[in-house]
Amino acid sequence: MGFHAYAARRARGRLAPLVYRPDRLGPHDVELRISHCGICHSDVHLVDGDWGASNYPMVPGHEIVGSVAALGASVRQLRRGQRVGVGWQRGACLECEPCVRGEENLCANEAATCVDHHGGFADRIRVDSRFAFPIPEALASEQAAPLLCGGITVYAPLRRHARADARVGVLGIGGLGHLALQFARAMGCEVTAISASPDKEGEAHGFGAHRFVLAREPRALRAVAGTLDFLLSTVFRPLDIAPLLDTLRPNGALCFVGVPDAPLRLDVGSMLGRQLSVTTSASGGRPAIREMLEFAARHGIGPRVQLRPLAEANAALAEVRKGRARYRVVLAV
Repeated sequence: MGFHAYAARRARGRLAPLVYRPDRLGPHDVELRISHCGICHSDVHLVDGDWGASNYPMVPGHEIVGSVAALGASVRQLRRGQRVGVGWQRGACLECEPCVRGEENLCANEAATCVDHHGGFADRIRVDSRFAFPIPEALASEQAAPLLCGGITVYAPLRRHARADARVGVLGIGGLGHLALQFARAMGCEVTAISASPDKEGEAHGFGAHRFVLAREPRALRAVAGTLDFLLSTVFRPLDIAPLLDTLRPNGALCFVGVPDAPLRLDVGSMLGRQLSVTTSASGGRPAIREMLEFAARHGIGPRVQLRPLAEANAALAEVRKGRARYRVVLAV
């Protein structure tokens, strides 16, 4: 039986229909009948070959929701017909120190859903069942899909760094940032949205921001100097890090989940007096993903979605590539 998918056959190439024969269903594997797949900016990088990690033909997609169609012989925690989701990661060794700690995303032998494997722009997929997460009933499938990558990407660092009364800033109100605002507000934080787009002010408040700062106005940034405990950067454009660090209070932290297009210059001397930290965060382990899904369901958190059919995958991918998505694009299979 062949799986029907849309694949890029060369770097920056258009996606075209592909029928492929899946790997054998292993004892711990699960086969999903896909209903929805979100588009993450990482899919753009993989299709375009930006990271040097793409083998063609490649089927993108790692924000997958579907129903269980087949189970490996050793799978006990899932059942046929159950609605589950798969994110960036499809497997890990489950034996190393990070895996034992529940930080499978840090496993040296982690397997990515659509790197060296075909992803979710397809009607079916086979993955390790231990990386397929039951979706809470309160979450619609098109809402749950972007949470499996975009959601955990911002939830994990907020969960680690932002206590209930923290003053949290979110830089970049896009696919990641609009979710971060919602999570931070639901965690009980005082939330500041920082954006280069003045037309996003109203929406930022709707997503939970208490205040809005226009990033390209130096006076506006200076007005919030020394007010934040934690600043989460979700942007990919080149950044001047100095005014961002100036927004932090003593012992504050700046965390990057987006990778700026150019290297950053860090003046450590200027950070010492306030004991500032600069850190990064990449996705999250299985416990964090399960917790994030339950938290989102409990607090009514979800992305603002543009829903398109899988047959329009090229047009949808182009919207994400050009930064026009507002705020996440999800393909309906």
